[in-house]
Amino acid sequence: MSLQEPQEQFEREMEDSKKDEILNESPLSDSDATAEEQESETVDVPETEPEEVSLPSNEKLPPAGEEGLPSDTPEGPAWYVIHCYSGYENKVRHNLEQRIETMGMKDRIFDVVIPTQEEIEVKDGKRRTVERHIFPGYVLVNMQLTEESWYVVRNTPGVTGFVGMGNNPTPLRPEEVSQIIKRMEAEAPTVKVTYKVGERVRIIDGPFNDFRGMVSEIDMERTKVRVMVSFFGRETPVELDFLQVEKA
Repeated sequence: MSLQEPQEQFEREMEDSKKDEILNESPLSDSDATAEEQESETVDVPETEPEEVSLPSNEKLPPAGEEGLPSDTPEGPAWYVIHCYSGYENKVRHNLEQRIETMGMKDRIFDVVIPTQEEIEVKDGKRRTVERHIFPGYVLVNMQLTEESWYVVRNTPGVTGFVGMGNNPTPLRPEEVSQIIKRMEAEAPTVKVTYKVGERVRIIDGPFNDFRGMVSEIDMERTKVRVMVSFFGRETPVELDFLQVEKA
C-alpha cells in the first residue's frame, strides 16, 4: 500500500463527517415554523367610534369651526333665502320655528317669513280673494349667520338649502328686502289674470255682459284688458277691467 491511499481515505472520511454535521443540524420543524410565522403576524383591527344617536329634541349643535363659513359673512343680522319644495312653505316655517325654540336660537334667528300677497281671481263668474305666495318654494329668514345658526336652519326638515354660491348663503340686499315688503304691504290686492293675448274670453260684467271676444291687449299697470267683440259682423275693441272678463 502506498502512502497516498491512506491520505485519500482520510480526506474522504473528513468530507463524510462534514456532510453528517450538516444533515444533523436542528432546523425548525414544519409545525414550529408555522407557529413562529403565526406569532410574527399581527392583525390590525380598525378602531371604530360608536355612533352617537340622539333624539331630535336633544339635537346638539356642531363644534365651532366645523362648517367653515366664508370670512366675508356679515357680522350683524341679515335676510337670507332658503329653498324648500313648493307647497311646503308653511310646514317648513313651522318646523324651523320649533327648532329655534327648542335649540335656544332666538338670539341668532329672529324671524321667518313667507312672502305673500292678496290676489283677486275670477272663477265661474265669482270673485274671491286668495293669498298667493310671491316666491313659491322659498322662505325668508332674518338671522345672524354663524355656524350654529346655519346648522339649525339647514337641517330643518323640508329645507333643501340656502340660496347662494355653493354652501355660502348670500344675504339679500336692502333694496331687495324693501321691494318684497312693499309688495306684501300693498293695500289693494292684485288681480290674477288667467288669460293672455290671443285667447277667447267671456265678458261677465257691464253693458257687454255675456259677450265673447278675443283678447288683443293686456295693460297690467292700469289693470285693463282690450277685447275684440263682434257687433253686427264687425270687430270692435272694448276696454274692460280685469274683473269684467274671464277665460272662455
